[in-house]
Amino acid sequence: MALTLLSLTFIGFLVIGVPVAFAIGLASISAIVYEDLPIAVAFQQMTSGMNAFSFLAIPFFIFTGELMLYGGIADRIVTFAKSVVGHVRGGLGMSNVLACTLFGGVSGSPVADVSAMGSVMIPMMKREGYHADYAVNVTTHAALVGALMPTSHNIIIYTLATGGKVSIAALIAACVVPAVILTLCNLAAAYLVARKRGYPAGTFPGWAVVVRSLVAAAPGLFVIVLIITGILSGVFTATESAAVAVLYSLALTALVYRSLSWDQFIRAAAKAVKTTGIVLLLIGISATFGYLIGFYSVAEKTGELMGAISTEPWAIFLMVNIALFVLGTFLDMAATILICTPIFLPICMQYGMSPVQFGVVMLLNCALGLNTPPVGTVQFVGCAIGKVSVGTVMRTIWPFYGALIVALALVTYVPTFSSWLPDLLFK
Repeated sequence: MALTLLSLTFIGFLVIGVPVAFAIGLASISAIVYEDLPIAVAFQQMTSGMNAFSFLAIPFFIFTGELMLYGGIADRIVTFAKSVVGHVRGGLGMSNVLACTLFGGVSGSPVADVSAMGSVMIPMMKREGYHADYAVNVTTHAALVGALMPTSHNIIIYTLATGGKVSIAALIAACVVPAVILTLCNLAAAYLVARKRGYPAGTFPGWAVVVRSLVAAAPGLFVIVLIITGILSGVFTATESAAVAVLYSLALTALVYRSLSWDQFIRAAAKAVKTTGIVLLLIGISATFGYLIGFYSVAEKTGELMGAISTEPWAIFLMVNIALFVLGTFLDMAATILICTPIFLPICMQYGMSPVQFGVVMLLNCALGLNTPPVGTVQFVGCAIGKVSVGTVMRTIWPFYGALIVALALVTYVPTFSSWLPDLLFK
């Protein structure tokens, strides 16, 4: 009865429009009161949930993305991407995919990615005769790669949600190949739709232009190399790498490029503080929810239910993916990770999926949810920039959805894509 109360109150609060963090907290308190437990349990779990040293990396990674967003890195990345693939049919669409992928590595946030790249690329594509729905779909789907990049704070959240089963370095390494796969799938979808619609091809500007644009964009992209090499080589921890990334981003945008004004710095800092506060509140409240999930043996009960339907690993993984996708359409990415990891990770491990591989599957599913209403934060931002309705975009979204599903299927059913690099580096 208490588990039913927990579930129904949580769903009910979401349906009536209560913010996710408050819906989780109120549902948890309802179950605690029903069980006649002290209310102090909720606050104890919240405090312990947020009191982790590794969480220091979250505000630093968020601040790095904001500094890069306000510091003018996007324009240089767009110029480089156009010089590389702009001559292919539908060249601006291909450039958009590549630019979003590169900036996603810098910002680590799909929302920041679509905000920065969309503001530049979507109006440009519309001026060049590309349809608004195509421009938005290309941008919003390519931006999702940011969830798999080293600067993504959601990687840190997942590693802590596993209770220490996965190291941050291992998950960063595991995401490299899936990020490449997702980018290739996005490029294929953008090209096929551009070919079907008859979009024009550009002209190749020459290798001299490519080299010059690469040199201009390289300092901004170097933050990705800095984080990956620093962590994997053991020079600094993930938390230290995040702090180093902030210092590097600040020096680059303020002193080298001189594109970050004092007003922009204040705006970046304020946005980072706001986002960090939301994320940490969600982490703390979700810790209470996770305590109740363990208390009521939700993972075991869910595993038994799925096992009654099928005992084939492929079917179990399919059911988990469907569940994560559905939940991801209603919940924010961090909330989905914090709530669903304790439930589905033990089930997938029971059927042979490693915690590292499950982390990549989780991140991909959550990213897909960011582009799916009713939450669909990334899609709403893209539609606002493109001045097109969500309904119009959804009618032509299927080739791009198909690209994401192909990438998700490959990562789910071919463990090597996630395990190869971590095994190479850490075994």
